[in-house]
Formats: sequence, C-alpha cells, structure tokens
Amino acid sequence: MDSILVRGNGALNGQIPIAGAKNTVLKLMCAALLTDEPLTLTNVPRLADIRTLSDVLESLGCEIAQLANGRVLALNATQLTSHKADYDLVRKLRASFNVLGPMLARAGEAIVSMPGGCAIGARAVDMHLDALERLGATIELKDGYVHASAPKGLKGAEIPLRFASVGATENAMTAATLAKGTTVIKNAAREPDTKALADCLIAMGAQIEGAGTETITIQGVDSLHGATQAVIPDRIEMGTFMIAPMIAGGSVELLGGRLDLIPSFAEKMQEAGAIIEETKLGLRVTKPDGPIKPVNVTTEPFPGFPTDLQAQFMAMMCFADGVSVLEETIFENRFMHAPELLRMGAHVEVHGGTATVTGVDKMNGAQVMATDLRASVSLILAGLRAEGETQVNRVYHLDRGYERIEEKLSAVGANIERVKGS
Repeated sequence: MDSILVRGNGALNGQIPIAGAKNTVLKLMCAALLTDEPLTLTNVPRLADIRTLSDVLESLGCEIAQLANGRVLALNATQLTSHKADYDLVRKLRASFNVLGPMLARAGEAIVSMPGGCAIGARAVDMHLDALERLGATIELKDGYVHASAPKGLKGAEIPLRFASVGATENAMTAATLAKGTTVIKNAAREPDTKALADCLIAMGAQIEGAGTETITIQGVDSLHGATQAVIPDRIEMGTFMIAPMIAGGSVELLGGRLDLIPSFAEKMQEAGAIIEETKLGLRVTKPDGPIKPVNVTTEPFPGFPTDLQAQFMAMMCFADGVSVLEETIFENRFMHAPELLRMGAHVEVHGGTATVTGVDKMNGAQVMATDLRASVSLILAGLRAEGETQVNRVYHLDRGYERIEEKLSAVGANIERVKGS
C-alpha cells in the first residue's frame, strides 16, 4: 500500500486550487438514473469514489464517459438494464445507497444492498426507508438487501425527519421529483451538497422549493430531462487547506474558495487567530505572528461546524496555546485519529464523544496509520509542523476524498511525497 511522507518544513505560501465537491458529485451522478436523457457534470474531482460509484451505475445500465481529462462526466441512463445494486459494489461506497430513490421513482422497483457500517459509525438507513414508505413504496428487507417497489408510482407525502440526515433528505427528494402530487420534507438537511443536488434536479426539470432550508417542497413531474451542471467547490477540502497554513505558518490563497460554504468553520478559524480574506480568485488564509488560540467546537449539521473537519481541527488544536474541547455529536467512533496523534506527541484525552486537547510546543514525526478519510489528512497536517519525518500509512482512505494532495501541498512549499507500496 502507498504511504505519505511528510517532513516539517516551515511556512506555506502560494495558491491551492479547490476541487469539485466529492459529496456533491456522487449524489448528482445518482440523479442521472431519473432520466433517459444525458446528464453532464463539470468540475468533477478525480477521486477513487467517483470510479467506485461509476461501477455501480454502469452495473445498472448507465453509460458513463470521462471527458476533459476526467474533469467532465457524461452520464446516460437511457435504458436501465438492471434494478439491483449488488453488495460487492455498494459495500465499497456508502453513497451508492442513494441510487435507491432515483431508481425506485423511475422504474417502480429497486433492489439495493444494505451498505453496512463504516469505520466512523453505524449510520443506519432507517430514515431513508421510512421516507420512501411514506411516498407509497413497499419495503422489504431480505438477505441483506432492500427490496423496494412502487408498481403504480410514488405519491407525494409529508416526510418529517427526526434528524436532518443528508442521505435521507437526498433519497427522499430525488424520489419525490417523479411522485404524483406534492411532497414536503421537514427538518431537511441544509448542507450545500443537498442544495446543489436540488439545483441540478431543477435544471433537469424538477419543481423544488426551499432547498437549503429546513423545509423542502417538491411538486412531482411526469419526467425529467437532461442537463449540464457544474459541481460546487469541495468545502471539506477547502477547510482542510485553510488549516494547513495555520499549522505550518504562512499564507495560502484557495482558488475557488467560498465562505458561504463553511460559515461556522470560518468563525472558529478566526477565533483561533486565522486571518481570512476574500480575494478575486477565492480566499486567502494567513497565520499571524503568535501562537494558535485554543477553541472549543461542537460538530453539528450545516450550517454548524462540519463533522468532516473535526479531525483536521484537532490537529491544529494540538499546537494551540491552551486547552480545547471538541465534542462530536454526528458520528460515534470519530476520534480514531487521536491515538495516532498521541504517537506524535500530542496531548489528547477522549471520553465518549468529547476530546480534550492540551496544546504542546512541539510534536515529533512518527509512523502513523490512517483509519478513515478525514483522520488520514489530519495526520498529514500535523506532520507539516512536526519535527522529523511522519509516515502516514494506509492512505487509500485519503485517495477517496483528496485529489493529489501531495502535489497541492508541495506546490506551496511543503516537504511531502507519496511512496508507492509494493
């Protein structure tokens, strides 16, 4: 397996382009199943997860072409040749479960493997299934698969979510676009990725109001058509690279960066001392003289502090002048990076869903292991300032969500390289 070597090398200066949002493009790809006309996506990141979901969609009969060196995806689901998403494919990527709503709405039938748990928690899909049942689907769980059917089509309904689940909101919204009548999703997820999905569906002919708020209203239509849609910038990659100069020092301009995608995170960064300025090309983040200030954070659904930036923020707090408390409320088991940071000399105490971080003057490079996508990048960030060499192993996690991170950080002065495994 590949590993990443990082050597503490001083300040970072320059520009980093922000890729298209991974979590957005995956859901837009699933939306291609709703129409027999082509859906073209631009500003697509080149990530392992994109290939994995492509395999799932192709198994259902969707034709996919990569254009412009992988930056453009052309998807054409003119004819669905299968209504079953197999376990061997779905297990590799949890977002694959979001083929359920579109396939059920268009074909009246869908058989999709249960995605199972993941390293950061169980993440049950009961809200997805409840939403589809409210739309009139018959759901049966059999041999690890969800068997969903609606031979006479779906019907609009009121869908109250007990939690603002992104996946459940998106599965319900896509299914409702072709349902008869009006659907109202209450306590809907407000994430930019969900709003971007709604924008794409609207471009395809859907009638959706309220996306980005707690209440989304969908008026079902008979059919959707093709469209061309640009993928929004990846707010998690953006937040990750905002933290990099705060840890290593320096000033970095993030090309395509947008503050509206990470309002709460930006506030916490400023509280830690970061100077954040909007530029003509995006955002500039500068670390001023003096120590990083300790900051307490609690992860929350958007517009709150993103759980997907908690690990990276912890890496920064390891160098803060004081004590910080990080509370994780979205996923269990999401402090698995803490023991690896301890190997580098961090002072972190974890009790249940709360981590207390006492900043240290210095950390040392070490051999560490990536346990999940965001944990892996937190270790790289810590390595930017640690003395000596940090080797991050099992970086296949990293490649699921960061496009050529070693090249982007090298371009602004980091001493980082990928070592190919045997």
